Amino acid sequence: MITSTRLTDLSSIDFTEGCVIPIDKDLNWTSFDVVNKIRNTIPVRKVGHAGTLDPLASGLVLLCTGKYTKKINELMGQDKEYEGSLVLGKTTASVDLETPLEDGGDYNDITDNDIQEAVKTFIGKIAQVPPIYSAIKVDGERAYKKARKNEKPKLEAREVRIDEFSITKINLPQLHFKLICSKGTYVRSLVRDMGDLLGCGAYLESLRRTKIGDYNVMDAWTVGEFVNSYRTFQ
Repeated sequence: MITSTRLTDLSSIDFTEGCVIPIDKDLNWTSFDVVNKIRNTIPVRKVGHAGTLDPLASGLVLLCTGKYTKKINELMGQDKEYEGSLVLGKTTASVDLETPLEDGGDYNDITDNDIQEAVKTFIGKIAQVPPIYSAIKVDGERAYKKARKNEKPKLEAREVRIDEFSITKINLPQLHFKLICSKGTYVRSLVRDMGDLLGCGAYLESLRRTKIGDYNVMDAWTVGEFVNSYRTFQ
C-alpha cells in the first residue's frame, strides 16, 4: 500500500522502509530541486520523484523514499489533472514563457463556439508531437539542449489520451482550462496544437498540476512546510 505522509506525525515515518511524500511545488523550482531539498532533510539518501513538472509550472510532485522508489513507475503511469491558462495570438519557441513572445495571428474573429469546437478535436486518443523544449533525448542529447543551440530536433508523434479538456473561462486572448490526461501528455503541445488549429498561435501562460491518480495537491506539503514539520520532531 502506498501511503502519504501529509496527515501523519513525521516522527513515526520510517523513510528507509519507504513512503510517498506529496509536495506542492513552487514556481521556478525544478523537480530535482525538490528531491534534493527533501533528501538533505530526511535521514535517507534514496529519494526520487514520480514524474517531472516544469519549473514554470506549480503543483503536485510525488516523491518516493527508501524501498518505495520501486513504486515510481507505478505512480508515473497514473492519470494527471491540471488547471491552467493559455493565451491566443502569440507564440514562443518553448510554448511557454521560458522564451520570448512572438507574433502568432489575429484572434479577434474567433468565437466562443470556434474555441469549444476546437477543444472537442483533442478528446480521446490523439497523436501528439512533444515540444522541442523537452527532456526527450534525440541522438543522445536532450531536445531542449539542442533547441537552445538553435537546432531543431525532430521528435516523433506518440499516442496519448485526453479524458477531459474543458475551457473554464474565456477572456480573450486568455483561456482558462482544465485537463485530465494520460501519462506522457505534454500540455505545451496541446496548447501549441490548439493555437495552430485556431490559426492564431498560442502559448501556455500558467499551469498547475492538481492530481496524480488518487493523490490531490490539497493534501500536499509545500517544501517549507515539510522541512519545518520534520525538524520539529528532531
